[in-house]
Amino acid sequence: MKIKFSLVTILLLSILSGCASSSNTQSSSVAKVVIAEPLPVNQQSEVAIARLTEILNRVEVSQDQKAKLFYDRGVIYDSVGLRGLASYDFQRALRLKPDLVDAYNFIGIHHTQRQEFLQAYEAFDSAIELDEKHEYAYLNRGIALYYGGRPQLALEDMRRFQLEQQNDPYRISWLYIIENEIDPVSAKDNLRVNLSSIGHNSWANNILRLFLGDISEQDFVATLTVGVKSHKELVDRLCEGYFYLGKYKLLNKSVNTSSDYFKLALSTNVYEFIEHRYAKLELDLIKANVAPMPN
Repeated sequence: MKIKFSLVTILLLSILSGCASSSNTQSSSVAKVVIAEPLPVNQQSEVAIARLTEILNRVEVSQDQKAKLFYDRGVIYDSVGLRGLASYDFQRALRLKPDLVDAYNFIGIHHTQRQEFLQAYEAFDSAIELDEKHEYAYLNRGIALYYGGRPQLALEDMRRFQLEQQNDPYRISWLYIIENEIDPVSAKDNLRVNLSSIGHNSWANNILRLFLGDISEQDFVATLTVGVKSHKELVDRLCEGYFYLGKYKLLNKSVNTSSDYFKLALSTNVYEFIEHRYAKLELDLIKANVAPMPN
């Protein structure tokens, strides 16, 4: 594990990230951040891609088996950030096996990341039509609806997703983010009730405390290394933590700071995490000056 503590300001963070923020938004300083080496590409993933490619090119398999091989390779491509290749494999898998539910879910995620919201809705709808109990299709459709400017519809999906595991702080966080878009006061009341009902004290509960204002931004950053036992665990937590710090600052209209936190989340290279997937979308929306903001 390699951890580096740095005293930085927003100006320094902006220089490090190579991007200037808009001057008409409120700025605040970050007292201390935790920086770790980005997650390297897993060599086992590279080997798995090579083996699957060899099987696809040289071995005679059934149509269903070939669809599964394309899907499996797409998942690995996605996990190392090669989303164009992943989407191509998912599409090929669906041409061979049109009822491959998880492929629709991934395709919908990729459409959301590219702000192709109508195509994303169609992909998630297809996944849910094939399997109405596919809870992550509801999560991802809810997120697509949120970013697509349809918070009321997003809320229906996110409530359903959160009810599957009511003690999950990540599910509660996304529920709050969407509720905040509709009614910030009610959203905070509901968040406090949901936090009080959690029967465990995991690190991620601090995300909810941050949104509630029960802990400061700096105190939240200080929790990022608590109990961490490996480099992988560290970068995973930094990816999550900086994304939610970015959302917290964005919801409080500190766009300069939020942008820097989203860049820090991206710098971890934890491509599989939902927080990494949507940190780039958040930055794109900020640049376009259409980021979702509280009413």
